[in-house]
Amino acid sequence: MNLQDNGTRLACGWTADLTEVVRATAAWTGGAALEETRARASFIRFRPWALTHEREPFGAVELTWWAKLDRIHMPPYDRHPRAHALLAAAHAQPALRRLMPVNSHFSLWFSTRVEEPWKTRVGYVICPYEAGLYGVRNDGELVVRTETPEEAVALMVAALPEGLGPAN
Repeated sequence: MNLQDNGTRLACGWTADLTEVVRATAAWTGGAALEETRARASFIRFRPWALTHEREPFGAVELTWWAKLDRIHMPPYDRHPRAHALLAAAHAQPALRRLMPVNSHFSLWFSTRVEEPWKTRVGYVICPYEAGLYGVRNDGELVVRTETPEEAVALMVAALPEGLGPAN
């Protein structure tokens, strides 16, 4: 079961007990907060960032970052540690945290727009390769392969345009 707010998964859980599922659904759709929902259905799990967001909502970019970073803790995304390592390395860079992270097929890139981010890609695209390497690409062409996600992200940051503002 997933508990979402405006399309963002804030909590999830697994149970074979349909009574618990009904209790969780009734609580959540009835307006209960995360902790109250978990009190009524103990199988519900969430991470600390979700409570923080519930109390004082994040902006769209920060919420997207936390939701993407949190996927490593929730199936089926927990099977992709290299894609998560790439996202974590990018999040460590303040210049990238201001941009909208976009990923598809384990590749990562950034946008200056919250809505329709594919229209305003900035910088390189980083792709984890099977051989344990990370490919840094520009307009589909391979720029370089790196051994760590941190190296790939550093190249991406260095290639960002000067004066790039936050995504809006």
